[in-house]
Amino acid sequence: MRVLGIDPGLTRCGIAAVDGAIGRPLSLVGADALRTSPDADLPQRLLGIERGIEEWIDRVRPDAVAVERVFAQHNLSTVMGTAQASGIALVCAARRGLPVALHTPSEAKAAITGSGRADKAQVGTMVARILGLDSPPRPADAADAVALAICHIWRGGAQARVAQAQQDFARKVELARRARGR
Repeated sequence: MRVLGIDPGLTRCGIAAVDGAIGRPLSLVGADALRTSPDADLPQRLLGIERGIEEWIDRVRPDAVAVERVFAQHNLSTVMGTAQASGIALVCAARRGLPVALHTPSEAKAAITGSGRADKAQVGTMVARILGLDSPPRPADAADAVALAICHIWRGGAQARVAQAQQDFARKVELARRARGR
């Protein structure tokens, strides 16, 4: 499975692709940060992020996309920019029919380090160790995107199976109700 991880941000949007499966070694396809100028108009910044994500999807052809779930922060302008960039990532994935999963920062940190409260340095160190890299991907936003992709590979498969089982169960319940209604 190839997962495109996206750590949304308006100035720096971390983006990375990782190949792997549960119980198998993972490999880094690539990692970077899409950058926009704080001096540019908001629509142009969002367009730049959209173009960057589209280019990555075209180039790496992911099987799924993992996006960091936006959470409340004290700085309203920061959370708004993050939410807008997140929306762009979701639209790009939906446009391609790619499955999308949202993972909180704590989920990704816990998957990578064992602690949902790990700092950026700890996440970067563990990402490098897991992937057998000499050093963490730079900038830190790229390492965070890698962590999201790894989190999805390790946890997303189980989440997808649970969701599918819930859908199958609901479908069977509905069929049973209809059969009794005859």
